[in-house]
Formats: sequence, C-alpha cells, structure tokens
Amino acid sequence: MRRADRLFRIVECLKARQRAVTAGSLAAELEVSVRTVYRDIADLCAANVPIIGEAGIGYVLDRAYTVRPLVFDVEELDALALGAQMVGSWGDRDIARAAQRAIDKITAVLPAPLRAEILQTALFSPPSRAKATITIDFASLRHAIRTRNKVAFHYQALSGAKTVRTVRPLCLAFFGPVWLLASWCEARQDFRNFRLDLMSQLDILAEHFVDEKGKRLIDYQRRQVKEATGEPCEQTATRQP
Repeated sequence: MRRADRLFRIVECLKARQRAVTAGSLAAELEVSVRTVYRDIADLCAANVPIIGEAGIGYVLDRAYTVRPLVFDVEELDALALGAQMVGSWGDRDIARAAQRAIDKITAVLPAPLRAEILQTALFSPPSRAKATITIDFASLRHAIRTRNKVAFHYQALSGAKTVRTVRPLCLAFFGPVWLLASWCEARQDFRNFRLDLMSQLDILAEHFVDEKGKRLIDYQRRQVKEATGEPCEQTATRQP
C-alpha cells in the first residue's frame, strides 16, 4: 500500500471509530508495523490533521474534522472520463480495471447533476485495431519500474536483429499505437528505448538498482529535451536499439 493511501486509511479508520484506536489496532488493519503507524500519525499531525492521543493509549480524530470533498466542473469530468477510456483502450488489463475503479469511486461521491454528466459523456476512446500486440506481462513491467528491479528480455528489432538485454527500466511512454520502455541498457551503457510489442520472454530479476548520476530517469528526460532542442549531448543520442 502506498504511503498516501495508508495516511488516508488511517484518517478514515479514526473517523469510523467512536473510541480511541490503538496503534497496534491500526497496524493490524493496515498490515504494517506499529512503528510505521507512529510515524504516519506524526506526519498527519504535522499536516494539521486534528488527531488527539498518544502512543500506548490510543488516538481519536476530532469529530469536527472533515476531509474537503473534491469538486469537479463539467470539463474536468469529461477529461477524467476520456482519460479512463483511453487507459482502458491502450493499457494493460490491470491498469484498465484500476482506471474504471477510480471513475466508479469518483462517480459515487458526485452530486446527482454531475454524476449524470460523467455517465453521459459524449467523448469516447474505443478500442483500436491499430493497437500493437504486446505479449509480455505489461503489469509486471510496470511493477518492476516501481520496485526498481532490473529486467531481462529478448528483443527483435524492426531490422530483424535479435538480442537479449538486461536493463534498468525507467518509465513507459505511449506513442499510439506503440508503447516504449525507456531504460538504461547495461550492455550498451547508455539509454535505450524498446518497443514493448517487439519484446518477449520478460524476466523480472531479483537484482535492484539505485539511482546513479547519468543513469536516472531525470537524466533520460534531460537527454530527451536536449535532443528535441538540438543541444549537444555528452553521450550518444537516445535511440531504438
């Protein structure tokens, strides 16, 4: 569970209880350590969330405290609905389902007039026959980016050349109908882009990587900006393998 989600859950748990809740109870519900709960409570208090109590006794939330509801205008709802549809059309199954869950959650708390707007949107992104076929586990690759696991895979370039690569996955970018993996390639010792539809036999390695200057996502992004503006780069241009 992400930290932001955990903090929200703590507030929701305290709101739902009439009596003080111990850190141990919160830790069991959130499946984290008591020490993590203490740290999260301190962070919430620092953010002016009115939590009363102390370690070893329990915590209560000031009953007058409410989380300010999100308010969207019609244009924002159209953007959200269209974005979720595009994710559903072009993303993997897991992230498509996540997008739909997000829309369902938003729809559930909208006032009736705005709920009708998002349910009756006139903007659509239907599935496309031009979508490139991806055979690797897209969701596992996304997870490897978050957990900073190196990955290995077989790659067949458009020229027909076949290689096996081990890379540090940095981000995924969509250039319809193609998804690209931006990475630091261990073999080339440089940034490389790989088309997901040309990858096979993806293996998420146990080896993790840490940020190293010149090999980070921010370095890749700076390289992209320089290439786009024609500025000279210290290394060779980022390119397809």
